[in-house]
Order: sequence, then structure tokens, then C-alpha cells
Amino acid sequence: MHILWMLIIGLVIGAVAKAIMPGKDPGGILITMLIGVAGSLIAGFLGRSMGWYSHGEAAGIIASIVGSLILLAGYRAVIGRRRG
Repeated sequence: MHILWMLIIGLVIGAVAKAIMPGKDPGGILITMLIGVAGSLIAGFLGRSMGWYSHGEAAGIIASIVGSLILLAGYRAVIGRRRG
């Protein structure tokens, strides 16, 4: 059940990140979900390494969105280079 909630929250976070950073995205719902989940993981990892979160503490919503925005910018840079 935890994995299902993680995927749903990842989809919401990824959708918010895509709404904040509009543009043409080749990815569908699966890519949006993966960007949200990976962005949350990145935010948690960076937050723990900087001392903002303790071990086992999840990243917050805003940090997850920021992590997703960073990941989305990198994703667009890689896809953009491959296309043109």
C-alpha cells in the first residue's frame, strides 16, 4: 500500500512541477510519475546530507517539487539534445 501512495503522490508532485515549468514534454503519465517520485527522493537525499532532515524523515512537499523541477530541467536538457 505504501508503494501505491508513493506513486500517487509522485504523480501529483510531477504534475505540479510540469505546471510550474510549462513546455512541450514528450513524457506521459508514467514519466510524470517517475519525475515526481525521483524528485522527492533527490530532495530527501539532499535534505539529509545538508542536515535539514533526520534519517528516515521524508522530504516535504515544497522540497519535493523543487527536486522535481531540477530533475525536469535535466530531463528536458537531455531530451532536447537528443532531438536536435
